[in-house]
Amino acid sequence: MDYNKGKIITAAQMAAVSNVSHLTNDRIEALAGGHGMVNIAVHSVANVITEEILGGGSVSIKFADVRRLPVENILEKAIHTAKASGADGANAALITAVMMYLAGSAAQVGIPAGNRKLGATCRMIAGVDRSGVSAIPTSKMNSKISGFPAVMAINQAMMEGKLSPISGRHVPENVAESPLYGHSTLGEDIIWPAMAEKGAEIGTQAMLDAMAGAGIRPEPLQAALLGAAAILEIIHPDAEVPEGQGQYGRTTSVRLVGRTAAKVAGLPEKVHMFVTGQEFDTAQLVGDIGLILKDIGAPSVIGMMALAEILACFKEQISSGFSASPVNAPLGHQGSYAIVGMKALLEENANPDEIARKIASERVVASLHPESALVSINIIARKADEVKNGPVTKLLIQATEPARAKAIYDKAEFAFEQLSAGKSVADVVKALDDERLATVEENAGALFTSMAGQKVTVKVDEIRSAARRTVKLVKKYWSFDAYTDVTVTMGDQKAVMKGFIHDVIPKVCQGQCQDVAWAVPFAAAVMDDLSLSGCNILNVVIPAAVACAMKLDTPAAIAGEAESAAYITVGIPGAKVHATEVGKMALEIINYME
Repeated sequence: MDYNKGKIITAAQMAAVSNVSHLTNDRIEALAGGHGMVNIAVHSVANVITEEILGGGSVSIKFADVRRLPVENILEKAIHTAKASGADGANAALITAVMMYLAGSAAQVGIPAGNRKLGATCRMIAGVDRSGVSAIPTSKMNSKISGFPAVMAINQAMMEGKLSPISGRHVPENVAESPLYGHSTLGEDIIWPAMAEKGAEIGTQAMLDAMAGAGIRPEPLQAALLGAAAILEIIHPDAEVPEGQGQYGRTTSVRLVGRTAAKVAGLPEKVHMFVTGQEFDTAQLVGDIGLILKDIGAPSVIGMMALAEILACFKEQISSGFSASPVNAPLGHQGSYAIVGMKALLEENANPDEIARKIASERVVASLHPESALVSINIIARKADEVKNGPVTKLLIQATEPARAKAIYDKAEFAFEQLSAGKSVADVVKALDDERLATVEENAGALFTSMAGQKVTVKVDEIRSAARRTVKLVKKYWSFDAYTDVTVTMGDQKAVMKGFIHDVIPKVCQGQCQDVAWAVPFAAAVMDDLSLSGCNILNVVIPAAVACAMKLDTPAAIAGEAESAAYITVGIPGAKVHATEVGKMALEIINYME
């Protein structure tokens, strides 16, 4: 049959981009309703905040004798938009408060009448009740725990007389609850600084210990945030600090709490925003977000997962958020670059074209699979733009569209050439997945070599499904029960790990196989990325679209063949449905052209 290459490729390309949901196995339409994650709300709020500030809106939290501050107009719009994007009240309040804080709002101002706190203001606007830190969960790190361990440990120390350097039984009548306590040596120089530091230390350590006790690898930032929030429920958060520990009128006990919590958690003293390079003092960051958390209400696990992704905007990668890490996570985790885009656009004399280029280049450098990194941002930005369009989603699309277009064209051209030469759809898909695996292995080696200071290689020797289970679903989709053999080298060391996921990892966690324990983090990063390949299924849908445009078989048959051959990309269900729909559209387009 005489094929017109240009028409075939055009049909395949246009079919692939006709519905952004067809480029991923992640359920992004569900995300737009808040089911699974609320990162669409993060993007929507970024659009609102950026639009409002660039339009002259104020982010200032002022100590003013008024019922409503101008900033509350932005907060109200952002919270409303977050709710419309799938977030419930508490999650909408949390997302808005933290993003407004990063945009430049103060976390607190004023004492006593007219006192305003960003977290409390957002909670009130969202119409949700305060809950207490013990009801706030961590994000899901496979398991999750609440802030209760921090609250319990601090309260236990308090009841044992180990928290405050002075017993309340010794505070004279008419001194207690008075300004003689609250604005004097007793409160500001003796009691609260000691309680701030001791409480933050106890609370943060309790969270780290509790995570470990739940089989969770301790996550320093969330431990520090909840440890800080727990002591800030008790002490005076607006108290001035002792002379020499901060600027009067600008530095409160919140920073003392944040400084100790960050130190106990092992966080760096300073962190820096991707693209802009803006520096943040970690002590203030931890204290302020801890203050927001203690006032915000009861966000859910997915709200806290959104917080983790928001705070993944820093180059030091202090957060457990995935969206700026080397591993390309499910699309529900995409969020950090909405913050980066927002911050960059709010800078003086911001140039969107230059920002877009920086976002693309920085994300590529840090990713094990650059194509998926940029395609993932593009997909979620497009879906968010459907919900609430604005400058941030527009910027992210601009930054990533060239990479998406190139990936689609290259795969379409490769598929056309191979199919024209007599190769099967399965051959084409397997070749593309071979390339995907090689790319991840190569980039992992380069990244880990730079980190380790000596040559590192990671090679996946075998990958298949059903390592230990027998049910049909597990046999068909490998990510649910992966069997993998992985070999890692570092300098003169070599670790050959057969049954890496189902055998070696559990043994290492139980103190066995310590001769290869050094290699597990390297191999795990590669397998994490490969296990989550369903974020980007171009390797399936593009060959299917080309084959359908070439009328090699029915869309359903072609899609089934493509899915079965995708031994890396198809780790979870969904690709066949998407490939079928894209194939049908490609066929309709080519028929119309003819």
